[in-house]
Amino acid sequence: MRRADVKRIVEAALLAAGEPVRLDRLVGLFTEAELLAAQEDAADGQAAGAVNPRALVREALAAIEQEAEGRGYELAQVASGYRFQVRQELGPWVSRLFEERPPRYSRALLETLALIVYRQPITRGEVEDVRGVAVSASIMRTLLERGWIRSVGQRETPGRPTMYGTTRAFLDYFNLRSLSELPPLDEIKSLMAPALEETDSSDAGGAGDAAGEGRAPAPPNDAAEPSNVVRLPSSEDPGGP
Repeated sequence: MRRADVKRIVEAALLAAGEPVRLDRLVGLFTEAELLAAQEDAADGQAAGAVNPRALVREALAAIEQEAEGRGYELAQVASGYRFQVRQELGPWVSRLFEERPPRYSRALLETLALIVYRQPITRGEVEDVRGVAVSASIMRTLLERGWIRSVGQRETPGRPTMYGTTRAFLDYFNLRSLSELPPLDEIKSLMAPALEETDSSDAGGAGDAAGEGRAPAPPNDAAEPSNVVRLPSSEDPGGP
């Protein structure tokens, strides 16, 4: 097997997978003999030494990433592994292929998610203490159904409330490798503000809220929470993780 064959096989596997693929799974596609042959090919006839499977596959991934430069797609590394995805700046055009509109999420849901992300592990009651308003069951259910948060234990306090944290699915959706790549909370607030202000003016009266939250997995209308909503890309959008 040649080094170029390793790259072609890795590329084909990523295209066929339909989900992020971890490095170990990509390495597992090859036998030791195949990797030894590829390593000897890479050494151009010189003594190759011990096989380093991960290095060979990483080299293939780097070559694939470089070849994707200037194209409409890219090779991205997220929390769950490697995947091909449409470049974010091309999303508005590619999304026209799909009839379903992106789900719309309320300001309350986004604020709740942000608190869980930046203060995890955190209980629902602690989120309510910070926000100063009750968090509806529908918001927590939506976040759980989306797979963005999960139970990570129970707080050792009276009642033993459930603590929540984020998941790999959350990182994948927002194109992150780890929580360390998150911007500061103040920056998140400044990025969200224009979208929320625009939504405040366009959704006055709550009509847009009902239209956007009537479909799963978007949360149902919650009269106890602000009716302001903001659009996020759906997990099926080709331009998003």
